[in-house]
Amino acid sequence: MYTLFLNKKADFPQRRINLLQILLIFFSFFMFQNTFAQSSLKDRVIQVENNLTERIMFSGSKPMNIQERMKFYKVTGLSIAVIKNYKIDFVKAYGMADAESGIPVSGKTLFQAASISKSLNGLAIIKLFEDKELDLSADINQYLKSWKFPYDSLSKGKKISAANLLSHTAGLNVHGFAGYETGKPLPSLIQILNGTPPANSAPIRSIFAPGLRDQYSGGGITISQLLLTDISGQPYEKYLAEKVLTPLGMLSSTFAQPALNVAKGLLATGYNSEGKPITGKYHIYPEQAAAGLWTNPTDLSKYIIETQRSLAGKSSKVLAQQSTRLRLSPYMNADGAALGVFIEDYNGIKYFGHGGANEGFRCGYYGSMEGGNGLVIMVNSDNGEIIQELINSISTVYGFKGLSRSRTINIASVSDHDLDSYLGKYQLTPELVLTISREGKKVFAKATGQSKIEAFAETTSKFVFKDIQATMEFIKDKAGEVKEMIFIQGDTLHAKKL
Repeated sequence: MYTLFLNKKADFPQRRINLLQILLIFFSFFMFQNTFAQSSLKDRVIQVENNLTERIMFSGSKPMNIQERMKFYKVTGLSIAVIKNYKIDFVKAYGMADAESGIPVSGKTLFQAASISKSLNGLAIIKLFEDKELDLSADINQYLKSWKFPYDSLSKGKKISAANLLSHTAGLNVHGFAGYETGKPLPSLIQILNGTPPANSAPIRSIFAPGLRDQYSGGGITISQLLLTDISGQPYEKYLAEKVLTPLGMLSSTFAQPALNVAKGLLATGYNSEGKPITGKYHIYPEQAAAGLWTNPTDLSKYIIETQRSLAGKSSKVLAQQSTRLRLSPYMNADGAALGVFIEDYNGIKYFGHGGANEGFRCGYYGSMEGGNGLVIMVNSDNGEIIQELINSISTVYGFKGLSRSRTINIASVSDHDLDSYLGKYQLTPELVLTISREGKKVFAKATGQSKIEAFAETTSKFVFKDIQATMEFIKDKAGEVKEMIFIQGDTLHAKKL
């Protein structure tokens, strides 16, 4: 016994050395892996920062740097987040949250999410459905208590449902809202719906029958805001905080308008297209469901990841898998508006997402339906063009197929004779005329009431634009005279030459 005990004691130092060696090996491996991951992450960030591309790139053009593009667009500040495999890969902020006060944008800076608010609102409305407090297909007037929608002949006897409101198929007017300057009188929700002072928007009314087609309506989303408060009996921001934001872990975000209980310096100041601050720093939006969320890319990433995990049946912090599937199902078209989000399909790679535009703020997000990938970009500027350029960069660096809108073209040589034949006015719609002019070899298009923009020759008869996602093609008759222009910007318009 004694000898055996001594032998065990004698053996212990050698075993201890082996254990320490093993621990050192594991530690070294962990440090290597961690260093490798950090190095790779650093490389990815640098690549994202230096691969911004415009929608149209010319042969020989090179990708651009984020700081250069911020300066070019007069963007004061921005913040981005990238999601990879259901996790936030990185968050990074640039520029100033408030230039006058010298406050830089940080990962905690809150931006106005504008119409991205509609996605979180959709979660809340479908939560009511999941809790059996709302029938998504029933007439909204069954649930509205403090105000009733005034149906008229334009609705053709058809009733509007909550699903119609969320999918922009209710046939309603008022695309968006301008908000209210700080310190100015704020309208009640009923005043907004009726378009009575101090509301600065039109009454929310039918413009065609519900279910006929989709037409974006912030007005319809605002009705869903009242629907939620009438059913729940709670203030909108309170219900959203308790049922949506807190379960998602979006603890920095708020729907309160004006924003309350937010630390000084965390609210970004909005800036116009010339880089000047919005009067009062930002506008107030009592249309909370349509435009009222204050948030940041980190919090929005939590929403995206939970949506993806719920869709995969791996989480149910707010909605069960079946309800999430419903929320992400296009309501009328296979590729279009679902319930609070838009679905885009790129050769089988599907994303849910939404953009936003408030006074002084622009933003956008995408989340993949499979694989747990996504991105969020928020800027405190009216110049949102940099957002797509960043999406182009992120999707290229991370391999997010379908999201890059950048393409390279060779500029075609067009004769002076052909250029002169294209000049003139073209009737796009009864109210809209497009005037084509040129300065030397440069061709410009000017729509009624808008500034002229330069067009670039992709062929001798087809031109593209860098500033807008549109093309125009000049069609000649047998005699060689231009008879019409085919203008494509989503819809295809055949414009006669005047």
